[in-house]
Parts: sequence; structure tokens; C-alpha cells
Amino acid sequence: MRLLLTLFAATAAAAAVIEPSPSSDHNGSSFQAECESFKAKIKVPNANVHSVTYVPAGVNISMADNPSICGGDEDPITSTFAFCRIALNVTTSSKSQIFMEAWLPSNYSGRFLSTGNGGLGGCVKYEDMAYAAGYGFATVGTNNGHFGNTGVHFYQNPEVIEDFAYRALHTGVVVGKELTQSFYPQGYNKSYYLGCSTGGRQGWKSVQTFPDDFDGVVAGAPAFNFVNLTSWGARFLTLTGDSSAETFVTETQWTAVHNEIIRQCDPLDGAVDGIIEDPDLCQPIIETLLCNATQSSTSGTCLTGAQVQTVNAIFSTTYGVDGSFVYPRMQPGSELVAYHSYYSGTPFSYATDWYRYVVYNNTNWDPATWTLKDAAIASAQDPYQISTWNGDISPFQKKGGKVLHYHGMEDAIISSDSSKAYYKHVADTMNLSPSELDNFYRFFPISGMAHCANADGPSAIGEASGTFSGNSPEDNVLLAMVQWVEEGVAPDFVRGAKLNGSTVEYRRKHCKYPKRNRYVGPGPSTDENAWECV
Repeated sequence: MRLLLTLFAATAAAAAVIEPSPSSDHNGSSFQAECESFKAKIKVPNANVHSVTYVPAGVNISMADNPSICGGDEDPITSTFAFCRIALNVTTSSKSQIFMEAWLPSNYSGRFLSTGNGGLGGCVKYEDMAYAAGYGFATVGTNNGHFGNTGVHFYQNPEVIEDFAYRALHTGVVVGKELTQSFYPQGYNKSYYLGCSTGGRQGWKSVQTFPDDFDGVVAGAPAFNFVNLTSWGARFLTLTGDSSAETFVTETQWTAVHNEIIRQCDPLDGAVDGIIEDPDLCQPIIETLLCNATQSSTSGTCLTGAQVQTVNAIFSTTYGVDGSFVYPRMQPGSELVAYHSYYSGTPFSYATDWYRYVVYNNTNWDPATWTLKDAAIASAQDPYQISTWNGDISPFQKKGGKVLHYHGMEDAIISSDSSKAYYKHVADTMNLSPSELDNFYRFFPISGMAHCANADGPSAIGEASGTFSGNSPEDNVLLAMVQWVEEGVAPDFVRGAKLNGSTVEYRRKHCKYPKRNRYVGPGPSTDENAWECV
């Protein structure tokens, strides 16, 4: 089925939310002419411009520059707005370059925005570009220094690693701003960032290292503490073993584990609705699933002692060989999806690639041999400070920047506890209370949200095309950030929607950390007013 972005509603109503800049409100023919003549005006150092193309509304957007390893052979995106599309390569060193695109919309709002990437990618996030450009942002995206979503390009090539760590995004921002200022006579007024996962880490890397790049950053499920995150991903195979190991927990058994976790922890927020509002309160007793004398673990409804130990280890903090903190536990509630990413008895590919192509430069490295000693070696390397764990973000604070940080409480790839740990790290490093952090940094845990995607609960918050549920800043984190930066109105909550297709079943206000949601009634749990932040 063709990929049709859920942008039609966003684009149709965007004019009421983000007004186009008067001097950019072109008629179709003049905008097209300006676009088609723009290539000759581009003077970007170290750049090779492939194409400058006028894209009218209502057509399939060509993916000719998007390789198949990045989904270039998948169904097309349909444009809901007219824009000028620029594709180019920019050299970052003698051994590296980035591919990037800039989408300059006809309904330009006077704002610039950069998108991020995902995983070890490697791939332009075209759906995010379409989402932001539909709101009138001059939007850029890069391939983060290589095509594809594997680490093979890192092998014996530190320049590509440097692009991935920070340089590709920053270069794309610098070039993108130059293109924006050259194309639109009025330039841009404010600059923004929107990304999740690796994209969340990239946003935080900009905050920490390039504080002048953005006025507002929306960063979801960040892959910060990156090196230790890859070690955490490698550790799961050593805990579960392969599918023949006595420590291995089957998918059917994980379903039993999940049901028991929900039974024990769902009521802790005051409502039995299948959603754990705050996993911090959830300390499940997995021993309740131990097989008794009349049961067999092959039934899938109970666990052996060895299997219980596996589950308990997964829900435990990882410490290094010297006892130092490495990475927090996987939060309970994510296990049905996490089975496929981490617990299936096979290596986690991103972790394997990082160790093979970066840590050891050994394509034959065996992930089954991983130990905490490997984690220590990897952590000591931390190439280009890719861990992105600097707790002092005062330069960004002093220039007036704002960060809206969110993380799904059912994330099965990056533990949401990592985001809580970073928030506390910033507070401790800068010696600031939550009320003081609120002036420039707000973190929102989102219950019922998976990894950068909708899941069991009201988790559509407008961070991407598939999570659009309205143009109110309360329902849309991108528009909430614009309102915060430009009007000084900071979000006290993020309201998420439970979607059934494009229909909103119900909404819930997600609390600003460190507060948590609690059901107080008297209405049903689907009534957003039946909850309060405590």
C-alpha cells in the first residue's frame, strides 16, 4: 500500500498555527521559477549539487537519490505542499562526505528545522522532512555520513565515525541555513530540531556542543550514553543464551511475564487500564511465575529457576567490572516488543556492528564472547564523545535555547530510565532544581509509547507524521516548542492521543518530570481530567 503521510490534516490547518512569512507567500508560477533558477545561485564550499527540483503539491516525491538499503524502493511519499527540493553532497574530509537534502516550502514560515536519523543510519528521514516542511519550516536532513543502517562503513574509517557522532548533522545545519538565507530574501528567524532515538542523541549533541545551532530542540528517546547503550544491547545475548540454553525464555513465556507485570504494576497508578504510568513504581516479583511440581515450563505459563534469574537480570541495572554504573535496567512493560529486539537468542545487530567495526576493527568478532571487560574497553574509547553525556548545558541555557525531551515508557530499544538518569545528571552537574531547569529544559515521560512510536496508550504527541493528532501546542510537541521559543509559553504537560487509524479514541496529559500521573477519578481512565500530576 502506498505510503500516504498523515500530513493532510496538519498541512490544511497549519496556516492557522504557523503563518507564512509575507514575503515568502509566492504564487505558484513565481515560486517555481525561483526554484528552477536557484541552482546557479548556490555557492556552498565543498559541495556538489546534484539537483534543484520544483515539486508541486499532490505528486509522488521521487526517491531516485534514496538507495534501496534506505527504503528507496518502497512506496512513495505524496507531497501535500509545493516546495523547492535541493539534493547535494558535502565533503567533510578527504575520506568522508555527507548526502543531504533541503526542502524549501512555498508556504515558508520564516523558520529553519533540521531532522535527525535513526539506529546506525545512514538514511535521510524523508517522512520527518515532509512533516516539518508541511508546517512551513525550511527543512534539511542528511544521511549522517553513510547510506544504510549498519556500521560496516565505520570499519577502519574514523572520519565516517566522526560524521556519525556529530559532524554530519552540524554540517547539514550550516549548509541548510546558508541555502535558506540564499533562497528566501528574509532568511530565517528561528531554528529548530526534531529527532528521535539516534535523532534524539543528535539533538542533545547539538545542545551540548553546538549551542548556537538551534533555538529549540525536540529530542525523543535519545540514544545518549551511546557506547554503554551498545554494550547493554550486547549483554542481553549473554543473559538469555541462544534458544537451546536453559536460561532462554521463550516468546510465549515472555507473554506470561508481561501479563504478570501488568497484573502487579498496572494498578499502582490508580487505574487498571493496561498501561503502566510510571515504571519507577514497578518492581515485579517474577518468582510468582515459578513452575510448581505439577507444571512444566514447556507449557509457556511458568518459568524455571534459571529463567526467572534471566528475567530478573534483564530488569536490573548493569554495572561494570569495577562496579561503576554502565546502563539502567530495561523498564518493565516493554517485554513483548523487546523480545524481538533483544531476548530472542540472537545478537543485537547494532551492538555487534559497533564492536566489530569501531571497538575492535575485527569483522570476525563474535558477540557471544562479550563480557563486561569489553564494555570497559568500548567506554574508554568513546570516539568523538559520541556518548553525548555532558551534563553541563549552560552555554545553550545562556543563549536562550529550549529543550523538550520525551521518552516512551514502553520503549523496547532504549530504556526510558536512561532519560531519567540524564535529567538527574544535568540537575546535579548544573546544581539546578527541577523548577530552575524548567526555564530551559523540560522532560516528559510518555506512558504507553514504544520506541519513537505509538503503542498501547495515548502516545501520539505530534513528533512525527504517524503521531499527528492535532495542531494545538498541547497535542503537538513541535508546535509546543515553537510556542515556547517564540511566545515564552512553556508546556506544563504534553497531551497524547490514543489513535485508531486517524481517529482519536481518547487523550491523556503526560506530566512534566519528576511528577507522575495518578488516576483520581471520578470519570473513567479514558477521561483526561480524571488524572492529576503528583
